[in-house]
Amino acid sequence: MATLKTFDNDFENKWCPGCGNFPILLAMKQAFSDQGLSPSDVLLVSGIGQAGKTPHFLHCNMFHSLHGRALPAATGAKIANRNLNIIVNSGDGDCYGEGGNHFLSAIRRNIDITLIVHNNMVYGLTKGQASPTTTMGMPTPIQPAGTMSSPFSPLALALTQGAGFVARGFSGNTGQLTRLITQAMAHKGFSMIDVLQPCVSFNRLNTMKWYKERVYNLDDTDHDPGSLTLAMERSLEMEEKIPLGILFQKETPTFHDRVNHLNGPPLISHDYDRDTIEKFLL
Repeated sequence: MATLKTFDNDFENKWCPGCGNFPILLAMKQAFSDQGLSPSDVLLVSGIGQAGKTPHFLHCNMFHSLHGRALPAATGAKIANRNLNIIVNSGDGDCYGEGGNHFLSAIRRNIDITLIVHNNMVYGLTKGQASPTTTMGMPTPIQPAGTMSSPFSPLALALTQGAGFVARGFSGNTGQLTRLITQAMAHKGFSMIDVLQPCVSFNRLNTMKWYKERVYNLDDTDHDPGSLTLAMERSLEMEEKIPLGILFQKETPTFHDRVNHLNGPPLISHDYDRDTIEKFLL
């Protein structure tokens, strides 16, 4: 029987004390164990950044890719083995900055993977410069006069591109985040959770207190996750109030459904002629 300890490893964790990544890591372990998964059932893929270290701290299959390149690596893995539960861990800079085009492509393909974005609104590993989601005007070590760019709206963009599962979580509510991860993994198709988390070292604006004064649960309202119009309205709330939960959910044909020769057994199980392939690799 799977427990939290099933996914523990002994790799030294060097996140800052109080980092919002810790409760995200806990929520992931809880979601995996709640589903009765074993480490061999899960593949974690990540890019570069403080969020990119997440797979190092779990006992399971993992692939640590280049900056912004986690989604194409995960796409290839899913095409090769559709039976794996593939979860991508990425930061707001990693996913929405360097990986922005791959983010759009994964949505459009509707590849059946789950994306968890650790959104602390700065580049937390590289000393706190502004990321795509940084609030305009917020000073950083690299932008001491305040960033001059408007913040990126990831949930709104995902909705306009046809994402079938769009949610927002919060590292200050691990119970809800655990449920969101479980629901996202159960969704057939591309699913994303933008997780708000404090960066205790470099973001002194969007603190735990700041979030707790603004977040509210969509489950406590009359929100309909089947309504794209309502989801768009909620996706743009990021100042005085911030919604948590599933903004939108609708299942449509996945990438595997669209490509006929992927409907059979996983590609990884197919026989192949090693000698013929090696000729092309020379």
